Amino acid sequence: MASKVVTLFLFVNLLLQVQKISAIVPAVIVFGDSTVDPGNNNQISTVLKSNFGPYGRDYFGGQPTGRFSNGRIATDFVSEAFGIKPAIPAYLDPKYDIKDFATGVSFASAGTGYDNATSDVLSVIPFWKELEYYKEYQSKLRGYLGIDKANQHLSESLHLISMGTNDFLENYYIFPTRSSEFSVDKYQNFLIGIASNFIRELYKLGARKIAIGGLPPMGCLPLERTTNMFFGSECIEEYNNVAKDFNKKLQGSVTELKQELGGIQLVQLSVYDKVLEMIQNPSQFGFESAERACCGTGLFEMSYLCDKMNPFTCSDANKYIFWDSFHPTEKTNAILADYLVKTALAEFR
Repeated sequence: MASKVVTLFLFVNLLLQVQKISAIVPAVIVFGDSTVDPGNNNQISTVLKSNFGPYGRDYFGGQPTGRFSNGRIATDFVSEAFGIKPAIPAYLDPKYDIKDFATGVSFASAGTGYDNATSDVLSVIPFWKELEYYKEYQSKLRGYLGIDKANQHLSESLHLISMGTNDFLENYYIFPTRSSEFSVDKYQNFLIGIASNFIRELYKLGARKIAIGGLPPMGCLPLERTTNMFFGSECIEEYNNVAKDFNKKLQGSVTELKQELGGIQLVQLSVYDKVLEMIQNPSQFGFESAERACCGTGLFEMSYLCDKMNPFTCSDANKYIFWDSFHPTEKTNAILADYLVKTALAEFR
């Protein structure tokens, strides 16, 4: 009897191992900005950091990690939904190595954008450098898994891109360089050209499963509403319209790339409508505030202005859509991830 139990245990254990090894998506590999940066900015010389409280107060162990949220970010929840792991580590974090990165890694840097000029604003990692880190990662992965297995692993991994908001709100609408060089329409085309070429580069490097995020209703971020205070702190519709136009053009590019690149699985992650739905109907999602963020006054605080010494920070972030004036709460991230996993990302499950 005992031998049968042992045999059954070994068989079940083997099945679990096979299921784990033959997962449809063995890793989630991330590129982007603060929406998906789990702490890479901790390791570089920039003022844009969040590796201090109250950031991370609802993360595992209540520890700040460099994520711009009170807890986990959307890509963490995506990884968990695919049955991989509950959090994706930052590539530059010295606590992790290729064994950890094999099942998911993020090269993202808060404050970056498609445009190199955007990353220059706060001295963060430019988009092209994220690709260089990815090439370095590929080399390490081949050393860890072997060339053939690593190549298969990369082709089956989900490559996720999330950025673009900073290009407009921290660059185009703030500094005169790009706005004097491009109309909004042409700047959108410029950014989408960069995004399209990045996808082509990933494809050349063996990636076959790619998801690229569209822009949110960026005119409704608390920081932008604060700048619109004289007009009732309403959403800035000009920015929202720019986001909608950008998303439409991005979808056109995605359609073209799917025809151009044989064997690619490429989807656009459309978050605009879902975020706007939460903002317009917060109570339906259990939120009490859509206009203000949890941290500080909720009007303008972000990064070092959102610190433990601020007496105005809310006690329950789950009542808020936004954690600081620019970034979602963990609850919002979880809702968005769940929505994406059930819609655009369902193709990869």
